[in-house]
Amino acid sequence: MSNIATLAKSEVRTQPVYEPGKPIEDVARELGLDPDGIIKLASNENPLGSSPRALAAAQRALTEVELYPDGGCFGLRAKLAEKWQLSPTQFIIGNGSNEIIELLGHAFLRPGDEVVMGNPAFVVYKLVTLLFGAKPVEVPLVNHKHNLEALAAAVTPRTRMVFVPSPNNPTGTANTEAELLAFARAMPEHVITVFDEAYAEYLDTPPDLRPLIAEGRNVIGLRTFSKIYGLAGLRVGYGYAGGELAALLNRVRQPFNVNAVAQAAAVAALDDSEFITRCRTENAAGLRQLETGLRNQGVEFVPSVANFILLRVSDGARVFGEMQKQGLIVRPMRAYGLPEWIRVTVGTSDQNERFLALLADLAE
Repeated sequence: MSNIATLAKSEVRTQPVYEPGKPIEDVARELGLDPDGIIKLASNENPLGSSPRALAAAQRALTEVELYPDGGCFGLRAKLAEKWQLSPTQFIIGNGSNEIIELLGHAFLRPGDEVVMGNPAFVVYKLVTLLFGAKPVEVPLVNHKHNLEALAAAVTPRTRMVFVPSPNNPTGTANTEAELLAFARAMPEHVITVFDEAYAEYLDTPPDLRPLIAEGRNVIGLRTFSKIYGLAGLRVGYGYAGGELAALLNRVRQPFNVNAVAQAAAVAALDDSEFITRCRTENAAGLRQLETGLRNQGVEFVPSVANFILLRVSDGARVFGEMQKQGLIVRPMRAYGLPEWIRVTVGTSDQNERFLALLADLAE
């Protein structure tokens, strides 16, 4: 009998596999630990939980799950249009913003195309590029921050997309609004500039990219409800762009790609300004707490404006393994080409203290 792998596209056979943060349940089972005592600071989830308004709306939506969801996400797009002062036709809703990255590949990438991205940055940019037979062009960060001049210099006639995450994962650094706008305005017409803003709500004043859309630029901003809104388990995100770009992405989107519970929760979360303000305030305090503790221990770290922090620990895999044995899950960075580093989500004050104490113990 033939090997089934020979029937698959070559891109699939060589496709790298994304490795998510270890779930609490897996760690508890593997190490014989009580799951209630495990702290997960690996996936940049919200330690304060979910928006209360979103949870209430989700509970109401559960009473009608025998019905298909709104295939066009009309209510969510209308709420987003109100929030952004754009048209509902300028939004694309996804099963997380990750799906929208894949939809961009479906719509615009052909074998041999090039996609420019920083390194290190969110690994899904590279995975989607490879999946569609395109070539990732990785540009090293400078001082852990995207070098927009170098990104622009890497653009060629074969470039179809360039990814600019701000704040960047895994470094937590951000570019200014002026830098981002100038970069997009310098891009040639055959390039789509993708601004990944998954962590933008943690900024006091996120950059406003709408002038680029008004100018007719080939740009799209990506947002998610997984981070500050605390809805990671529901998988819902969105993109905002010009109407023509959004329409093209909707052509390649599967019907009913976002479930009814997620849609209802997302609509309600957008109105929960009190929860968002609290999360932003608590996160800023948590960052200060972690940075102070790391300085006191003499640990090198990258100053962050997101909800996580990147720090050098000599052997990231060892520290990850030892902390996991103690019931604290962090993220080793070997997959990002940073074997000496780990990434730690900002937790509650008590969780941050437990992490700092465990880090100090491992250094002894």
